Amino acid sequence: MSKTTSQNWWRGCVIYQVYPRSYQDTSGDGVGDLRGIIRRLDHIASLGVDAIWLSPFFKSPMADFGYDVSDYCDIDPMFGMLSDFDELIEKAHAKGLKIIIDQVISHSSDQHAWFKESRSSRDNAKADWYIWADPKPDGTAPNNWLSIFGGPAWEWDSTRRQYYMHNFLASQPDINFHNEDAQNAILDTVRFWLDRGVDGFRLDTVNFYFHDAELRDNPPLALSAEDGNFMGVDAPDTNPYGFQDHLYDKSQPENIVFLQRLRALLDEYEGRTTVGEVGDGRRSLKTAAAYTNGGDKLHMCYTFDMLGAEFSAEHFRRSIANFQSVVQDGWVCWSFSNHDVERHVSRWTQAGDDPRQMARFAITLLTSFRGSICLYQGEELGLEEAELAFEDLTDPYGIRFWPAYKGRDGCRTPMVWDRNAPNAGFSDAPRTWLPIPDSHRQHAVEQQEHLSGSILGHYRHMLEFRRSHQSLIDGEMVFLETNGDLLAFTRGAGNERFLFVFNLARTGVEWTAPSDLEIAEMVRLPGFAPGHDGRTVHLAGLDAFCARLA
Repeated sequence: MSKTTSQNWWRGCVIYQVYPRSYQDTSGDGVGDLRGIIRRLDHIASLGVDAIWLSPFFKSPMADFGYDVSDYCDIDPMFGMLSDFDELIEKAHAKGLKIIIDQVISHSSDQHAWFKESRSSRDNAKADWYIWADPKPDGTAPNNWLSIFGGPAWEWDSTRRQYYMHNFLASQPDINFHNEDAQNAILDTVRFWLDRGVDGFRLDTVNFYFHDAELRDNPPLALSAEDGNFMGVDAPDTNPYGFQDHLYDKSQPENIVFLQRLRALLDEYEGRTTVGEVGDGRRSLKTAAAYTNGGDKLHMCYTFDMLGAEFSAEHFRRSIANFQSVVQDGWVCWSFSNHDVERHVSRWTQAGDDPRQMARFAITLLTSFRGSICLYQGEELGLEEAELAFEDLTDPYGIRFWPAYKGRDGCRTPMVWDRNAPNAGFSDAPRTWLPIPDSHRQHAVEQQEHLSGSILGHYRHMLEFRRSHQSLIDGEMVFLETNGDLLAFTRGAGNERFLFVFNLARTGVEWTAPSDLEIAEMVRLPGFAPGHDGRTVHLAGLDAFCARLA
């Protein structure tokens, strides 16, 4: 049975994230849609990925661009209809592509029928489906919990004369997972999409489902160099959310039981998977371990370890080694970019660097890791973060914390398909929902499609190389001692073993392999020109070496 049709196809798979608003517009309104994704399936298939992760396309008032769902079982008209989604499933499957959809269930929109009923009185059938609490005697919020998007995590409701909790926008009330009826309703919506043929779910903010029932205050966080915040931004400088140790507003022990219920539902269907987004600061690995071990909860998780600004051999080594030691029988999905963070080519490129070389280096590094991997649309073109004016911003998070933090719009600008076409081939509309930088046009798919040495060609080559060797999909990963900013490790499965050496510095270096490693032959990686003399490897700055071991 092939990897793509087996029950564990997700183990070591490559996922391609599509942000539907920005992929391809076919309706002429300046916003991407489902039919646009159907139109571009050949491009996605040509990359050699296994699955497509679709960011939310559900019915929504779009206060947070689909992460505020008003109907979990319908398509927002701007993206199309359910029949369009069914066609997308059918045509993706025909090309050997799985479909993973975002499941945003920690919170809903305040326009969801559940919340409208819940806020109507204190004694209706859904009164306890959201997190309601009385004010303190002085009228202030029940506790000190903060919203990631700024301000308190509590909003006053004049009808119930209570506060409701929201970890994000005030228009995104948190669902009360302590209520079993609410859990059952959520699981019914999951089953709705399973029955339509989806192959898996990316679970947004999966550790946010439960809150402390006693509503205890969070203590302050003892800040250290290792602490970051949920969104991959340096929270102490831009967002007071990072000042708290979030012991009580997320990552509660009750979440384990719900994840077991969710897994039991998925296990009723063949070959389905889950990947959870875990944002838990310095506890992320521990949380990911708890959520993926035992084979009865999530299939895999990803954290924000590699979605930040740090670019060093020690950082990558520590992140992977810590995961391998903490998460004994779980699985990880690594990524360098997504819709929430600055594109990695911009995050990691220094003055004097060639961004194209950074793009080649990054995908070569990522495809060598043990675990599943996720690519974000446009990174296969080497796109850098778009620089937008304040008046062009749409992201409420960026607008709230401007100018210290510019938000997420810079990584969400539309795909560039044809350099010379209106809106780079994304849309025929007079104006697109976010502007397309002129600097992105030179990276268009049409420009790179048949260009020797293109970033697009390099992505295809590296994904094919990974797909062709089982040892690179789920083989053992063992780190080797290095000097300087070098990352060296072996990957092995069965009789096949590879040696990888990456120089993350900008200057050349030599490294000698241990005496028990015998290099059988060097593997040519396009765009890199390392050398070796016996067991000594010679690398330039941002260079990569790969060899088969005897």
